[in-house]
Amino acid sequence: MVSDVYFPRVNGVSTSIQTFRRELAGLGHEVDLVAPQYPASCADDGRTLRVPSRRVPFDPEDRMMKPGALRALLPGLRGRGYDIVHVQTPFVAHHAGVQIADGLGLPRVETYHTFFEEYLFHYVPFMPKSVMRGLSRRLSRTQCNRMDALVVPSSAMRDRLAGYGVRVPMHVIPTGIPMAQFAGGDGTAFRLRHGIAGNRPMLLYVGRVAFEKNIGFLVRVLERVRESVPDVLLTIAGEGPALDRLRKLVNGRGLAGNVLFVGYLDRNGALLDCYRAADAFVFASRTETQGLVLLEAMALGVPVVSTAVMGTRDIVGPRRAALVPEDDEEDFARHVVALLGDAGLRARLAAQGPAYVAEWSAGALARRMAAAYRDVIASARTGMGPARAAAAGTAPS
Repeated sequence: MVSDVYFPRVNGVSTSIQTFRRELAGLGHEVDLVAPQYPASCADDGRTLRVPSRRVPFDPEDRMMKPGALRALLPGLRGRGYDIVHVQTPFVAHHAGVQIADGLGLPRVETYHTFFEEYLFHYVPFMPKSVMRGLSRRLSRTQCNRMDALVVPSSAMRDRLAGYGVRVPMHVIPTGIPMAQFAGGDGTAFRLRHGIAGNRPMLLYVGRVAFEKNIGFLVRVLERVRESVPDVLLTIAGEGPALDRLRKLVNGRGLAGNVLFVGYLDRNGALLDCYRAADAFVFASRTETQGLVLLEAMALGVPVVSTAVMGTRDIVGPRRAALVPEDDEEDFARHVVALLGDAGLRARLAAQGPAYVAEWSAGALARRMAAAYRDVIASARTGMGPARAAAAGTAPS
């Protein structure tokens, strides 16, 4: 695997890579990862190859692998017996992955984790949205059609990429949930640590505090919910580039007493406590290719209120363990108020969660990934896949 991000950088891509590596290893597969070095230390295993990196302008969380250091890796990768190269991100790692695959004569796949069409303009605000959308579609089409196959986390993302003109085979394989990691947590302890009364209604958002996550929508919903539930509390667990602006929004609307920012939490301890403390998990991102945090909340018996847009549609569409309002602040607030006011409904949704999430277990989805690898490897050995056709000048543009 090759990726522009990995722990200690916390995001969904890092979590997905970690989950699949662990589960694939449990199935007997060996998975090496090429990823950037970070200033903060991280406990790695012996199969993680860290590449010297430099800071990314205007983005203090991420690092850019140095191309020369990546090229220097190639001789050491020969003879390791690799069968396939799996690219995880579309930046330096994409080009490095293509070079490694070509250098080793291996097939290549890429996971399309991020809905860039609705993402990039948040970070390049001086460019018109239409221009950024057009660029992201063109880049995605070009990069994806250089692969032998794609992995996409949801049917919505598959359909969108097909609309871009992506013609390589696409495997819908979401990231699974490691069920054993979502069995603990002490909600009472979390409330005591943060001075939250045991009977205070608590809503929860977990994830990056980023512009594309649409957290401002949740703050405006909170303002409406407070009209019916004055002591409601929205806890936001995470950090990111939109944090300062979000704090200003909260303060500007007079909601400081109803919002608690707790930053990043340890996934093996404090985060589980945080989930358990919540009466409902709220989510309104319009750019998710999947929405792992929805499954995490459900696994811990937390009822979900979420819109069904892009990747979240696959998770909440069946309306198990979740209420699904329209993508509208008033309707969303109405669903939240109804849930907070109905203990029986909360109990029913909470009980549905763990059984539903078991259908998304990490082990089952890792087996699907291994099967996809076998299909790609077999196709590469018996014919001319898209990547080789591209090299020959016959692949779709």
